[in-house]
Amino acid sequence: MPSYKTLSLARRNLDSRLEPVRKLGRPLAKPPRGWVRAIREAIGMTQRQLASRLGITAVTVSLMERSEAEETIQLANLRRLANALDCDLVYVLVPRKPLAQRVHERSRKLAEEKLRSIEQTMKLEDQSVRDSKYREDQIDELVQQQTPSKLWEE
Repeated sequence: MPSYKTLSLARRNLDSRLEPVRKLGRPLAKPPRGWVRAIREAIGMTQRQLASRLGITAVTVSLMERSEAEETIQLANLRRLANALDCDLVYVLVPRKPLAQRVHERSRKLAEEKLRSIEQTMKLEDQSVRDSKYREDQIDELVQQQTPSKLWEE
């Protein structure tokens, strides 16, 4: 497993590469009958003409368009269709939050859960600590001790 420092650097690099896409806001809404059909019809190309460019039948193009609209198409087929339509296929997963923030939030949540368990035991032993600054310091320390690969175990 890569070190914490390596993972942190990888997160920062991905976050910086994804930031321009995240700034676009919400993803574009897919046309009801799919992008392939919308673009094909917008440029005045028939299914038969697209099929000819791909070396397949018009029926197969129809099936591919339907599977794209239903989000069941294989990426390789979608790339072939995009190329035949002189389009680029842009495939990217865009985290809703920066990756570093997501990891920190998850680490903090787990640290708070662990501290609550410890605090419960301490209360039972009449050793509870009520200082909120001390509690925050404890949470910060637990966050630092988290093993990244363990953050996502349920």
